Amino acid sequence: GMNEYDLLVIGGGSGGLACAKEAAQFGRKVAVLDYVEPSPRGTTWGLGGTCVNVGCIPKKLMHQAALLGSALKDAQHYGWNISQPVHHTWSVMAQGVQNYVKSMNWGHRVQLQDKKVKYFNIKGSFSDPHTVRGLTKAGKETVVTADNIVIATGGRPKYPTNVAGALEYGITSDDLFWLKESPGKTLPSFILYVSLECAGFLTGIGLDTTVMMRSVPLRGFDQASHKSKKKQICFTTQQQMASLVTEHMESYGTKFLKRCFPIKVEKLKNNRLQVTWKNADLDTEETDSFNTVMWAVGRAPDTKTLNLEKVGVKTNSETGKIIVDASEATSVPHIYAIGDITEGRPELTPTAIAAGKLLAQRLFGHSSELMDYDNVPTTVFTPLEYGCVGLSEEAAVQRHGSDNIEVYHAYYKPLEFTVAERDATQCYIKMVCLREREQRILGLHFIGPNAGEVIQGFALGIKCGATYPQMMKTVGIHPTCAEEVTKLHITKRSGLDATVTGC
Repeated sequence: GMNEYDLLVIGGGSGGLACAKEAAQFGRKVAVLDYVEPSPRGTTWGLGGTCVNVGCIPKKLMHQAALLGSALKDAQHYGWNISQPVHHTWSVMAQGVQNYVKSMNWGHRVQLQDKKVKYFNIKGSFSDPHTVRGLTKAGKETVVTADNIVIATGGRPKYPTNVAGALEYGITSDDLFWLKESPGKTLPSFILYVSLECAGFLTGIGLDTTVMMRSVPLRGFDQASHKSKKKQICFTTQQQMASLVTEHMESYGTKFLKRCFPIKVEKLKNNRLQVTWKNADLDTEETDSFNTVMWAVGRAPDTKTLNLEKVGVKTNSETGKIIVDASEATSVPHIYAIGDITEGRPELTPTAIAAGKLLAQRLFGHSSELMDYDNVPTTVFTPLEYGCVGLSEEAAVQRHGSDNIEVYHAYYKPLEFTVAERDATQCYIKMVCLREREQRILGLHFIGPNAGEVIQGFALGIKCGATYPQMMKTVGIHPTCAEEVTKLHITKRSGLDATVTGC
């Protein structure tokens, strides 16, 4: 063709890189554009996108740091002599995490080179449907033309627009993981699961942490509370799960300001930040001071500078996300979009990677396989983890009617909690099934240690259409938390006590 590349990917995150590398396997000429706009605080990072740099990877490592802290407390009950008080040094943890992230940045660059994918560190914008131009750091204009273009620029955290001082004095998840020094007393404000995860590990490593919540926890536990016909992954506000997770956090020292709305943030003489908020229940104004204020009010798609309207790529005017069909095609031929940037899709790394690979296979490998966004498993890495796959109870009722749904549930106690005298009040499992003949399993929800590891295997079963009788015939591995799923027998409908006792 006339164009220099067969494929240009804009955005070097999980989805974009997966798509580019897959296309290169087919011997195609591929380029990737990636550029990290510094956060309002000036934080910046390397190739790899949100997950690697300021998302899942550093988050899970800091979650692990917090879990080790609680293991130290448990250890004494198991006979380990640990001299109190135990101290945590933020800078040591941060250095370790940041070094690992940097090694991943390097790894991504090497992989692109190995696969002969051209990497441009520039911020691109469309000048026509096959042409993207941008400036290098040195200010030299670069023009890239391609037969096919994939937009995979993801999202960035939003700041609240109606809170004075929010932008000047606050940080977001983009900054937290790259802090060299401890954030000290922290207020993560507004409840998206990101702020719960961060509040959880900050409390876990011994910091004084308060979460300000507008409403019930885990609001829109994913932004895509899908209006579309059947794409409801397990998050239609899992209110019950969310409140169990937050109760557990409260019992371990995270403070919650419920139904509170921040009004302003001011800097005091001693460099602390004074936050003023309105308490909706008492109709009063309250204030306190913190070392760090972190906003977690959602993410916005990173499309502002792409010049989408010029080439006619349609977006949802409310969310700003790009509208795509089942094959990830936008409103413009040869332009596709994947990952967090796309309307009505889960904002999850593995779905972006899978969608990117499949797209490359359809474009260059004679494939017709589409990405299946149903029954996508996921986990929230709060101190007590919450994992789920399939439909929530509410979504199942909405789709099938409450008379056609059977919900099995149990409160259980992990064996490890017994000797450690840990409270297991919030360890809970819920399985949502159809009520007819074979009782197909529609959704599974698990709160407890290692929720991600537990849910992953069951996700295969549910993907394969597993039924309740099959689950009951599955032999559990004793003693584990996961085996409790194979023993669920109390229905919600029965109103019986769902607490598991002994073996």
